[in-house]
Formats: sequence, structure tokens, C-alpha cells
Amino acid sequence: MPEEKEKIVSLAEKNDIEVTILPRIGVSETKSEQQTILAYQMMGKDLDGNTCPFLDTKSSKRSPHGGYACKIYENRPLACRAYPVIQSLPIGIDPKCKFCQSCGTPSGNVNSELESLILIQKKMDTKAPYIWRYATGTGELQDKDLIKTGWFLV
Repeated sequence: MPEEKEKIVSLAEKNDIEVTILPRIGVSETKSEQQTILAYQMMGKDLDGNTCPFLDTKSSKRSPHGGYACKIYENRPLACRAYPVIQSLPIGIDPKCKFCQSCGTPSGNVNSELESLILIQKKMDTKAPYIWRYATGTGELQDKDLIKTGWFLV
């Protein structure tokens, strides 16, 4: 979210981590160009945009489910607090979540994840007639000829 961007940049600097944060969703009153950014996306450190730069892939520290530990877990952004719950119809669990693939449906903290997703939805609520999506220019290698960068009207 826009209000989280500077906090993430500051956390990256404190942890000596390079991050790339790009706009993701924008809105406007006209079709000519986006005017207000509603959401940003932090890019992963891999060529395909995956693997969060805050994941501690070098140490032996592990999260409770056995994955890499997050260096900023207590200060993670709202989108991370919602994950692996994702906006779909109906709301679901990200099929790419490695924890969910190995352990099945998550339990315990799903309510807090749903609350985070609802908060994101509220922050994204807009009366603007035009919604824009920013193409980050990254993706799967086999799709490199299809990948674009820049703002696109949805």
C-alpha cells in the first residue's frame, strides 16, 4: 500500500537489502493516464520476480512451517500479512504457496489473513472510473516475448 512504501524502503536500508518497488494499481478520472497509485509491488530478487528479498535464504533460520525466515516478519507489509489468502472468486488460497502444497489447507491464523485481505480491499475501494495496472516487465522465462512494462488501462 502507498503508506507502507517508505517503511519497506527504510527496512531494506536497515537490513542492507536492495529492493525494487514498482507501482501496481492506479486509478484516474480520464482515459489518458493514471493519476493516483493505490498499490505498489515489491519485486522479488530472482529474474522471474519471485523470492522476496527479505527472505533469509543464507542462514539456517526457518519459519515455523520450515520455510525461509522473514527478516522483517513483525513489520511485514499488509499483502504479506494476508498471504496465502488471495482475492479470487471465491476468496481462496494461493495454489503456488509451497506451505499449502505440502501441508494442505492452512489453519490457525487464517482469520487474521482474511482480515488483512479485507483491509486491503477497503483501501483499494475507489470511485474513479478508470483502473490501471502496471506491468512490471518480469515473469516466467518462457513468456519473455509476451512481457511488457508500463501502465495499461484495465
